[in-house]
Amino acid sequence: MSSHPVAETVASLLPGARAELAELVAFKSVADFDQYPRSESEGAANWIADALRAEGFTDVALLDTPDGTQSVYGYLPGPEGAKTVLLYAHYDVQPPLDEAAWATPPFELTERDGRWYGRGAADCKGGVLMHLLALRALKANGGIPVHVKVIAEGSEEQGTGGLERYAEQHPQLLTADTIVIGDTGNFRVGLPTVTSTLRGMTLVRVQVDTLEGNLHSGQFGGAAPDALAALIRVLDSLRAEDGSTTVDGLAADSVWDGLAYDETQFRKDAKVLDGVDLIGSGAVADRVWARPAVTVLGIDCPPVVGATPSVQAGARALVSLRVPPGVDATEATKLLQVHLEAHTPWGARVSTEQIGQGQAFRADTTSPAYQAMADAMAVAYPGEELQYAGQGGSIPLCNTLAALYPQAEILLIGLSEPEAQIHAVNESVSPQELERLSVAEALFLLNYAG
Repeated sequence: MSSHPVAETVASLLPGARAELAELVAFKSVADFDQYPRSESEGAANWIADALRAEGFTDVALLDTPDGTQSVYGYLPGPEGAKTVLLYAHYDVQPPLDEAAWATPPFELTERDGRWYGRGAADCKGGVLMHLLALRALKANGGIPVHVKVIAEGSEEQGTGGLERYAEQHPQLLTADTIVIGDTGNFRVGLPTVTSTLRGMTLVRVQVDTLEGNLHSGQFGGAAPDALAALIRVLDSLRAEDGSTTVDGLAADSVWDGLAYDETQFRKDAKVLDGVDLIGSGAVADRVWARPAVTVLGIDCPPVVGATPSVQAGARALVSLRVPPGVDATEATKLLQVHLEAHTPWGARVSTEQIGQGQAFRADTTSPAYQAMADAMAVAYPGEELQYAGQGGSIPLCNTLAALYPQAEILLIGLSEPEAQIHAVNESVSPQELERLSVAEALFLLNYAG
């Protein structure tokens, strides 16, 4: 780490940041209020609002967004005539999945082997602390040279678009010269990375019905059309023999021209079992950053335990389609729905319903903000050059902000490197990454202010 005064300040603040992150992780802020109490999300939102007020933010508000969640907004004025930078993170988290599979409680920040474990530690409560650390370091070293807006979203993981709709209805609120989205991550620990593209996403629920009710499989099986079998056929049609995504009419041959993703490293990052093949064709980076990818997220069908010998009358599934940059998510949704309907066998009744969508994103990496970030990363990560990578995940808000503020530069950084295992059990954050990226963000604001 650099001996820059900002770096020294961040290092001194890190123990306190760990205690704060523990407080924030303790909130079970899953924005699915059928699973977790709304009060948990509200508690996290209020924690962030209080933290912003403590840093001198003059305009702090809990925004009630159209999807029933809250986003936290704060504004800290800088010197007269200064540029405005918007810092984004989200405080909602994915459910912990199987809590028994966690080595330590998911909502209790725990240090182990040099990392801090807990749901949201990297994605994206750590991002909230990254922003706070950067601002505190600047305040301790001469002051913050730009106007700062902070927005902490409350439903990013649900994809329900609350903040997107709110921003569209209040377009002046988040105006900025540059937007730093703190919700991605380095390609690997210690390699400074800006994410230059994001895949978009669509979610479609498909329902297949064949009978008025379930039937005895001995008496009727073999002639009665099984809805679950029909659904399996439909879902199988979404992949070629090699596992490539095949949605009729959707191109799947784009090539990634940036940072390469070594196949051996990918197998390690993805924890692929020995002897199991990767799916798809082309380079790994093509597959995960530049091409569409379909995933069956869930199927409603009888569980194995307690199953009866029955032909199923109905079955449904939730299908996710990741959409590469350059492809309109709305058009991709239509193609997916038409494909599902066209590939349903036996004249079975089929219905599809879109329940979420976000557009892909491509940044302008030639802009002045990117140079300012590259210079900052060079100090925070001595000896390493800034890399540009794609990300297979989606942040729908990026495109909303790009559309609302076409003049704004958008940078994506964050703490979700592969070892973080975001969305999985035993999610963790590297405190070294938190320290370095906080330094980088602080120096970026200094560089960008000019």
